[in-house]
Amino acid sequence: MAIRFDRSWSDPDLDLYRDTVVRFIEEELAPGDEAARRDGHVGHAVWRRAGELGLLCADIPEDHGGGGGGDFRHEAVVYEEMARRALTGMNTSVHAIVAHYILNHGTQAQKQKYLPRMARGELVGAIAMTEPGTGSDLQAIRTRAERTPDGGWRIDGSKTFISNGYLAGLVLVACKTDPAQRARGISILIVETAQAPGFRVGRMLAKMGLKAQDTSELFFDGVQVPAENLLGGEEGQGFRQLMSDLPYERLIIGVMALAAMEGAYEATLRYVREREVFGKPLAEQQNTRFKLAEIATQIAAGRAFIDQCVHRLLAGTLDTATASMAKLWGSETQGRVIDECLQLFGGYGFMDEYPISRMYTDARVQRIYGGTSEIMKEVIARAL
Repeated sequence: MAIRFDRSWSDPDLDLYRDTVVRFIEEELAPGDEAARRDGHVGHAVWRRAGELGLLCADIPEDHGGGGGGDFRHEAVVYEEMARRALTGMNTSVHAIVAHYILNHGTQAQKQKYLPRMARGELVGAIAMTEPGTGSDLQAIRTRAERTPDGGWRIDGSKTFISNGYLAGLVLVACKTDPAQRARGISILIVETAQAPGFRVGRMLAKMGLKAQDTSELFFDGVQVPAENLLGGEEGQGFRQLMSDLPYERLIIGVMALAAMEGAYEATLRYVREREVFGKPLAEQQNTRFKLAEIATQIAAGRAFIDQCVHRLLAGTLDTATASMAKLWGSETQGRVIDECLQLFGGYGFMDEYPISRMYTDARVQRIYGGTSEIMKEVIARAL
């Protein structure tokens, strides 16, 4: 009997939803993946199609334009099915994170204005935090926002490594509204890019992995936004807002990491059963069998932990330290597992046409974005 990695949080309704997600991925997203890897982005049409099918912002309440009745599990299904196929072009996780900042911290007017359009795929969301030279030190950002005579804001600065930056219709910009302060001087401003003279997308950055996913530089040269575009309506709350949603963000990375491991394991299992070495299938070699046994065990153990974190998020009890463990364990183990899988492919594993090669390069950034592994260890250590 084949080993199964069943999810404790799934149910028959979610299984049907997963079928819809898989059809969308295989019919709408996968056929354009090669073009997206060449162009560096998937284009807007596939986002709008996902919105038509109800696959975006599924855990946003229906009265704010979301899926209605959905929760984090529905989002997790989308992340899993993309990750297990090495399809990274649609960064729906960042889109969801942006939607949750607006849901959790925005004014009622901001929720009504932006969330329905994000759920329909009309606005692709991005969050602009990282700047050249700042890295994980968010309190050191230099992008400034100053009051204008009419009570609005003028933004000046630049951001880099911004996921969804090229396609973004809505960008949450972390900026200093009080340069004399560190954390308490940070605010988040909402920039709707189509209505922002002075906003400019720089280079789409060439990356080691995630080739189909647009990652860009963004420039804000005197971009003016009205007073009502201050997230939550209160100045100096940006750092607190960013920190409060970390469990949600870091669990997403853990979920994707585990799904990528499962996809790599399944692809490797198929390959070693077909590939013959010294006159018999590679799967019959003891080293191969032992390696696969180790990988399956790590995935099974990880499934128990990640599923527990999903349940805790749904219950509202997932804390930052535990979510950081999910991110740390998931991203580090993903790198080791996929490395072992690629080794079993031999020379073919090094060829870009094989998904295992893409999984290997895509995995590396998981230990960096969302907080580096070193930052995760520090967060966990403080909670001991």
